[in-house]
Amino acid sequence: MDLSKYLTVSMILFLLGIWGIFLNRKNIIVMLMSIELMLLAVNLNFLLFSVYIDDCIGQLFALLILTVAAAESAIGLALLVVYYRIRGTIAVEFINLMKG
Repeated sequence: MDLSKYLTVSMILFLLGIWGIFLNRKNIIVMLMSIELMLLAVNLNFLLFSVYIDDCIGQLFALLILTVAAAESAIGLALLVVYYRIRGTIAVEFINLMKG
């Protein structure tokens, strides 16, 4: 099994996630999607090395990361909905107004 092709795909996914966070600092939804893309790249690495080493621990870690990512998305989107109802916008530069 040639890991270099798959690791290249994983690296590209991770770099796209970092690029999405640093390039777009105005839209919080794009930032959340970029974080999810980075978690997907980490999951791919765990799964690849789990298959390569023939061990199931990497698959368990990938399942744990998927669970955390789902919870992060649900909580993040719920906070965005509440914030949008209160302020009328989800622009990142106005989030510091949430301070009491």
